[in-house]
Amino acid sequence: MDPMVRFENVRKAYGYLEVLHDLTLQVEQGNVTALIGRSGSGKSTALRCVNGLEKINGGTLHVCGRALHEPNVDLRDLRKEVGIVFQSYNLFPHLTVKQNVTLAPRKVKRLGAAEASDLASHVLGQVGLSDKADNYPEQLSGGQQQRVAIARSLAMQPRLMLFDEVTSALDPELTGEVLRVIEKLAEEGMTMVLVTHEMAFARSVADQLVFMHKGTVWETGKGEILADPRTPELRQFVGSGL
Repeated sequence: MDPMVRFENVRKAYGYLEVLHDLTLQVEQGNVTALIGRSGSGKSTALRCVNGLEKINGGTLHVCGRALHEPNVDLRDLRKEVGIVFQSYNLFPHLTVKQNVTLAPRKVKRLGAAEASDLASHVLGQVGLSDKADNYPEQLSGGQQQRVAIARSLAMQPRLMLFDEVTSALDPELTGEVLRVIEKLAEEGMTMVLVTHEMAFARSVADQLVFMHKGTVWETGKGEILADPRTPELRQFVGSGL
């Protein structure tokens, strides 16, 4: 079975600033990969490349069987299979929770009203918000809004889910709400790539931990690499409490 994501010697630069340098990394189907590292190490840029939000400048990148380094890749088609959730919820304030969740399936996948409604009920159940379908975003806590954002991505029935520091704006209690949803998705076999500073969570849920430094993979392995770092850079990162 081919990897869901495969970076090979990927470069990404903004002008003279090289953010990703010779990045080589694989994400296997059904696995959870956590990208960890200091701010500016290239984690979020790598994640945005996977969804085609950033175009790479060198190397090759395959996602869900598509060659994203090719100029004619269909990004609209890709995004039907790759969901992404950011730290900002980006919910439409004038739409109910259910309307937020069903908008993309109806517009992009052309689902009928009844089918989209059933799908919304299912994904809101997955994130524990079945009773909030008719609420508006302003009536929800930050943790609940983030769970709606996850449900909205799940409604597109993606093969791959990306999470970019989705708990960084939440207090510890609300962070726990969101992490429990992600943990449940992992148990259900969803392929996921997480950018996170929640080290204990990353260690417990990830099949692969990837420590990024200076735009490349510095160390990779199971959660045990946090307890026994091989490089001084990871040792310092873990010791800093980040």
